[in-house]
Amino acid sequence: MEIILAKTAGFCFGVKRAVETVYSEIKNESPSGVYTYGPIIHNEEVVKDLESRGVTVLTEDMLSCGKGLDNARAVIRSHGVGRDVYDRLNNMGFSVVDATCPFVKKIHKIVDEESRRGSRIIIVGDKSHPEVKGIMGWCSNEPEVIHSPSEAEKIDISEGEKVVLVAQTTFNSIIYKDLVEFFRKKDYNVCVYNTICNATWERQEEARLLAASVDAMIVIGGTNSSNTQKLYDISRKECKNTYYIQTLVDLDLTVIKSAKRVGITAGASTPNNIIKEVYDSMSELSFEELLKQSEENENKIKPGSVVEGKIIDVKPDEIVVDIQYKADGIITRNEYSNTPNIDLTTVAKVGDPIKVKVVKTNDGEGQVLLSYKRVAAEKSYAMLEEAFENETVLKAKVTQVLEGGLSVSVEECKVFIPASLVSDVYEKNLDKFLNQEIEFVITEFNPKKRRIIGNRKKLIVASKAEAAEKLFASIHVGDVVEGTVKNVTPFGAFIDLGGADGLLHISEMSWGRIEDPKSVLKVGEKVKTFIKDINGEKIALSLKFEEENPWTKAAEKYAIGTEVTGKVARMTAFGAFIELEPGVDALLHVSQISNEHVEKPEDVFKIGQEITAKIVDFKQDEKKISLSIKALLKVEEADAESVSEEASEE
Repeated sequence: MEIILAKTAGFCFGVKRAVETVYSEIKNESPSGVYTYGPIIHNEEVVKDLESRGVTVLTEDMLSCGKGLDNARAVIRSHGVGRDVYDRLNNMGFSVVDATCPFVKKIHKIVDEESRRGSRIIIVGDKSHPEVKGIMGWCSNEPEVIHSPSEAEKIDISEGEKVVLVAQTTFNSIIYKDLVEFFRKKDYNVCVYNTICNATWERQEEARLLAASVDAMIVIGGTNSSNTQKLYDISRKECKNTYYIQTLVDLDLTVIKSAKRVGITAGASTPNNIIKEVYDSMSELSFEELLKQSEENENKIKPGSVVEGKIIDVKPDEIVVDIQYKADGIITRNEYSNTPNIDLTTVAKVGDPIKVKVVKTNDGEGQVLLSYKRVAAEKSYAMLEEAFENETVLKAKVTQVLEGGLSVSVEECKVFIPASLVSDVYEKNLDKFLNQEIEFVITEFNPKKRRIIGNRKKLIVASKAEAAEKLFASIHVGDVVEGTVKNVTPFGAFIDLGGADGLLHISEMSWGRIEDPKSVLKVGEKVKTFIKDINGEKIALSLKFEEENPWTKAAEKYAIGTEVTGKVARMTAFGAFIELEPGVDALLHVSQISNEHVEKPEDVFKIGQEITAKIVDFKQDEKKISLSIKALLKVEEADAESVSEEASEE
């Protein structure tokens, strides 16, 4: 006879946690005793053993009397209780020890929050089951409890009414799926929470597959255990020779003596010693050997170990993985990728194999915390180390802008680029790099400290040096070049020529006078200049093209005796300089301003004032022109005298 023991048989995480909590409280020897709110689990053998050790089961009558014991400890069982029970126990003086299964606690939180928002709560499960009663006790409104599609038909749901659907953790997963499908086909506004414990689902699925492959099936558990009853019902559908027993005493070996293959499973509240007794009576292989095999499997699941699993559920913010362990593994969004707010349903799907690293064996809710990105990161370390040694240029997207620099992701491995290494110039606003792909090299690699430093500045400096070399090899004094205004200062502008910067001094911006370079040029503007001088790595530029030189035709325009009009550009103690055109200034000496004595030009003129005068001197080589208003006045006086003489003769 081949005896096959289900891997998931026996205590689940929540039950094991609750039972261990009670035994731990016994060891603490509370002076006022240890109590449990109802039987700690649905197994008579365990309850009897606890009673023999002085544990008292609290009944409703005991709570109704209102008398408590100071310092007595009341343990809440894994099924959980309603909010009011906590209040009653605290009011009676009990010190409450909460051993509610984390999966059940999660349902309490859901119905509490959703009912407060006004959602209608529908609980799928057995209304008489303590777990369901506890869930009902966290609803702010009156919940509905159903366990079949026929009961769902009777519920009257208004159009647009929000409905929240949750399930008892041990409910039949197949029936729950049918109910979910029923509500969705009705096109109701239903929010479905899959609250059936993964361990329960796995236990039921394993029982179904095992029962379908054996000649006889043994299901071990307490008669009042809901999850054991479901295991029996599932097994019975697959194998007619299915037997429900509580202990070895209930097992009639004669009914299975002709079976070649016998399967054994057990409810979540069945202790290992009872399973051991049944198994030992049927198999030559000792239970200790099976337990050892189980422990060997558990030893594989420890912090730091890398395991392979299969994805069994995907949500936007977490992935559930079957890792062949007593509890499922969870990959949170942050442990899957460094990409902020990534929707996991877009990158993973149910059924996919996945290699992960164990972070914690218990995340606080009985599940194993896993990491996918840490496995991916470790794979990339070898590549990054090679890139470091070979100074390979890498390209990656900036995923975070930090206070001191940029963080980029290379196959889920973070590389930090300090602000000082982002560019060869100071970058005041690093935010502009977010989500941009940038190139860099690794200049520091220390995997032990997880310190990997990238350097973008090095590439920029090298690129500019190469460009500068090409530029200086191709330019000459007098060449006309085009560049981009990089910076404007009070003394001029720096022009990026594509490899080096050239200085366009304020005096070379125009043939005329420039007061402020910013009035002429703007950063980012394209400008065409010519190279006036090259001195080492310094390039002097000019906009004063010779063909635009106003002095070229000045001798014709400004001949002696010509009457001209210009604006007062500046004044000194000895006279005023008059701008005749941009680049051509003429001196009006203070002695030539008027026939009357003028102390200083400011007494007569204002900057910008337009005046008319006569050219009395012109020196081309020295680029000097002298003006006189007095000379113009003499002409006017002479003309006036001539007119007067002609009038008197008449």
